[in-house]
Amino acid sequence: MGRFVECADRRQDFLLPASLDDYVSEDNPVRAVDAFIDALDLKALGFAGMTPAETGRPAYHPATMLKIYLYGYLNRVQSSRRLEREAGRNIELMWLAGRLAPDFKTIANFRQANGAAIRAVCSQFIGLCRQLNLFTRAVVAIDGSKMKAVNNRDKNYTAAKVQSRMKQVQDNIDRYLEELDRADREESDIAEPKAARLKEKIGRLRDQMRALEAREEEVRLAPDQQVSLTDPDARAMTSAGRGTSIVGYNLQAAVDAQHHLIVAHELLNIGSDRAQLSTMAAKAKQAMGVDVLDAIADKGYFKGEEIRACEGIGVTAFVPRPLTSGAKARGRFGKQDFVYVEQENIYRCPAGERLIYRYTSVEADMTLHSYWTSNCQTCALHDQCTTGKERRIKRWEHEAVVEAMGRRLDRKPEAMRIRRQTVEHPFGTLKAWMGSTHFLMKTLKNVRTEVSLHILAYNLKRLIAIFGVQPLIAAMQT
Repeated sequence: MGRFVECADRRQDFLLPASLDDYVSEDNPVRAVDAFIDALDLKALGFAGMTPAETGRPAYHPATMLKIYLYGYLNRVQSSRRLEREAGRNIELMWLAGRLAPDFKTIANFRQANGAAIRAVCSQFIGLCRQLNLFTRAVVAIDGSKMKAVNNRDKNYTAAKVQSRMKQVQDNIDRYLEELDRADREESDIAEPKAARLKEKIGRLRDQMRALEAREEEVRLAPDQQVSLTDPDARAMTSAGRGTSIVGYNLQAAVDAQHHLIVAHELLNIGSDRAQLSTMAAKAKQAMGVDVLDAIADKGYFKGEEIRACEGIGVTAFVPRPLTSGAKARGRFGKQDFVYVEQENIYRCPAGERLIYRYTSVEADMTLHSYWTSNCQTCALHDQCTTGKERRIKRWEHEAVVEAMGRRLDRKPEAMRIRRQTVEHPFGTLKAWMGSTHFLMKTLKNVRTEVSLHILAYNLKRLIAIFGVQPLIAAMQT
């Protein structure tokens, strides 16, 4: 085989056996995993099994199990059965676990029993990043993404879905009954077997109808009128981009704009993002250890109360206001066409008229001030403005907070570009790592543990890219 690289002879004997350490280079990420976990105080973090039992078979140390899992999530091997196989054939994992190869049940039980401790490790890693002075910019982008659960859409029920499926079943029953009537009128030799098949199908459909009626009652009694059979905590969530829905969870993340580290995250089974801005911003601010923070989010997070809450905790929000004016959609002037004059506490309309303050009301726990003018009916622009006697404008008592944010966005037009470049890439990376079914575990508590392992692996890989393996190990040991 001339002119080709020659392979080694499998039967070649060596004077001394090769060391596992010889197969793991100095810049291999597995060394960073080993150094990070060895530096943790696992007992203080709450890991079970830190004190071994005096009798029975010896247990695996939690550090070994955590190393196996972190290595697995770094390399897209999340399944406990696959991790069991890798522990017996993967040289890197043999080096990391010291040739220990727990069975899949032991591996799975560790993840399920130590959810809170694993989430604490994820938080501790952000503390390490803070010690390395990686958050000097104090800017985060906040976003949410819908992640698939193991629950199939056909195993998720809402009141609308149950009604739709019941209608489909009833339509099929009616169609088969008509076919049965036609078969009864036929005198051919196939009429009798055909009628038997139709009766069997009708029987199965009626069984389905009875099951759907029972499911309808179950959905009606559920707190949020939704039932998932495989994963009871998974919920159907609409996706605005595709106009479809998935059954899963809503992963909220705050990502540092300087190094793209996920500094805070939360997994919810609520599809809407509107009430999450101040909560995620507060978590990010605490995790980064900063006094003030800029938080950028898309218009799905716009809510006046949330923006005001951010101001109260030292967070400057940048959220574009969605254009949801019904009048604008129908070709009339929207509220944005009316200018508020703070000194006079009036609104000025497109025709130049002054809309003065009239009264205060409370709607949906919000205090609103109403403004209008008595000159609307004689105005030349009346039909472009309203279909009633006069156009009324309502102003929230804390509207100035929202208007100040609008001016900040005008002065910082690059904010939305920073948001896209910062927060959307981590979500794409995580989904690629997870595969077509994003989660392997069930229930909100367990899936939160799985998310923390994914994010811990993502952040570790980011830190290795920033520092390199050996400098990062040196930083961890100081």
